Amino acid sequence: MSTVALITGAASGIGAAVARRLSSGGAKCVLVDRDGEGVERVAKEVEGAWLAADVSTEEASLEAVALAEQRYGRLDLVHLNAGISGGVDLANFDLERYRAIVGVNVDGVVFGVRASVPLLARSGGGAIVATSSLAGLVAFSGDPIYTMTKHAVVGLVRALAEPLSQQNIRINAVCPGFTDTPLVAAAREMFVDAGFPLLTAEDVAAAVESAFYTETPGTLLVVQPGRQPVPYRYSGVPGPAGGQRPPASD
Repeated sequence: MSTVALITGAASGIGAAVARRLSSGGAKCVLVDRDGEGVERVAKEVEGAWLAADVSTEEASLEAVALAEQRYGRLDLVHLNAGISGGVDLANFDLERYRAIVGVNVDGVVFGVRASVPLLARSGGGAIVATSSLAGLVAFSGDPIYTMTKHAVVGLVRALAEPLSQQNIRINAVCPGFTDTPLVAAAREMFVDAGFPLLTAEDVAAAVESAFYTETPGTLLVVQPGRQPVPYRYSGVPGPAGGQRPPASD
């Protein structure tokens, strides 16, 4: 029985690389992206199914999961990868842009988890990996709103790890540094000129595959050029003075 994977943001970059990597291992892929031509092209390449949709709408995730069930009868792996950069200036605030970023980067992950969990559970369990960022772990002042959304993804993954594990579903995140994808295309020349190494989409795809099979739920894999992915560890939170400190979660 083939593994069935659902991947959002799959028309290019990391999502497309994950689709190619998983399909080369025999997985059947359902690909989602608002770039209809791009996602169709990648889906045909990997002999998978596709849906042109905006993940900031709840319907997109519900339709994608329904497509997986209709086409393949099950769901095993979910990569919630769709994301857009921020660029919102708080001094010259663009509400429409702000809503768009939160819609894709946060709502898209929440809707994806909500829609996929029932079919994952009916399939006997599985794994969800969300694409966060180093900006989900550190204070990236270059793009505060993007940083906020990626911190939100990390928080959701950590909070859902224990309850989803009770349904035999692992949820983890990858936190890559700057990656040579369309998301950073505008700044690529600056990185190259500065001698700053960029990850490839294939580097991150390998980490995503590893994250699918990481046994510890809530793992945050840090992905940096020239290094093996490593789990990120938080320090414990101090408890109230004079009281019992609850167990730290890391």
